Amino acid sequence: MANGLTYVRKTTSPEATKQLAGTLAPYLRAGDVIVLSGDLGAGKTQFVQGVAAALGVRGPVTSPTFNILLSYLEGSLPLHHFDLYRLDDADELEDIGFYDTLDADGASFVEWGERFPDALPYGYLEVRITVDAEGNRVVRAHAFGDRARCLLTVWAKDSKSRLVKCAGGFA
Repeated sequence: MANGLTYVRKTTSPEATKQLAGTLAPYLRAGDVIVLSGDLGAGKTQFVQGVAAALGVRGPVTSPTFNILLSYLEGSLPLHHFDLYRLDDADELEDIGFYDTLDADGASFVEWGERFPDALPYGYLEVRITVDAEGNRVVRAHAFGDRARCLLTVWAKDSKSRLVKCAGGFA
């Protein structure tokens, strides 16, 4: 979908990807949904680790591949981290409390959310991470809905994010 707002940044290391993610943390609020897409090993969990660290989460932040949902409540804002890779059917989302969690007290990061597009809320920020030929990560953020547009706008204005506006949408 090309409607909306899109920014991009290339990162050259896992630490740089985490740093970029950390610059998003101050702007998050309860109810924000960030959908993370990209191939296995692209850096989706690293992105969540960067946000979690910036929110003050002290313990390890790992991929919830086998748990489906891991929540981190000790930071300045609760962080809910979903990995929907192992789900086969959208009906399973109800079983894991997906909708209740999205409406809960924190920000939700959803890996593989694109597998269930009809289950996503009206507004969300999609962060797509791809790996280029040199092994760098290309982090592309696209806003869907008003709140996501506001979130992406303030994040991009943060000089530490070094996000660059680009032509809209994802291919």
